[in-house]
Amino acid sequence: MMEFAKEVDARGLNCPMPILRCKKGLSEIEATQVLKVMATDKGAVKDFNAFCQQTGHELLHLDSVDGVFTFYIKKRSS
Repeated sequence: MMEFAKEVDARGLNCPMPILRCKKGLSEIEATQVLKVMATDKGAVKDFNAFCQQTGHELLHLDSVDGVFTFYIKKRSS
C-alpha cells in the first residue's frame, strides 16, 4: 500500500466533482506529499490523467477494483 498524506472520497460523485474534491485536497497538503482519491465516475481515469498533465501534479499510481478507481497523486513542488 502506498503512503499518502490525505484521502479524498469522491465515490458516487460525477464529473466535475471528483476533480474539484481533488483540487481542494491538494490545497490542504504540502508540496511533494501524496493525495489518495477514490472515485466511481467512469470518466475519472481520463479526467485525472488530463488534470495531472495540465497542472504538473504527478499521477503515481491508479488502481481499479470493483468499479472504484483509486488515484495516488503527488502534489507538484512549488
